[in-house]
Amino acid sequence: MARIRVKDLRLRTYIGIKQEEIDNKQDVLINLTILYPAVDAVQVNDIEHALNYRTITKAIIAHVENNRFALLERLTQELLDLVMAHPAVRYAEVEVDKLHALRFAESVSITLAGHR
Repeated sequence: MARIRVKDLRLRTYIGIKQEEIDNKQDVLINLTILYPAVDAVQVNDIEHALNYRTITKAIIAHVENNRFALLERLTQELLDLVMAHPAVRYAEVEVDKLHALRFAESVSITLAGHR
């Protein structure tokens, strides 16, 4: 199994339930871990035999930037669903940090995982 990590993908979106959160975009930080069988990619050395993390990342960027979310849990689940939609993915973990959500904390995060 290959382990792909996308680290510290910083995006802006509408997230929250307070009026200022509904009206103003905020930064979120996304980390992904994806496991997939990479035997063919290793042997053939061709993108057609690999899980294209760029395609997955582009879908995540579009989804986050073009939608609104009340809850961090919902955003995290929707991103996990996007990753798990790729049949080659055997396991995925998505962590989303809402930066400065609490006064004395750098962030608050939710992590969700899925497997097949």
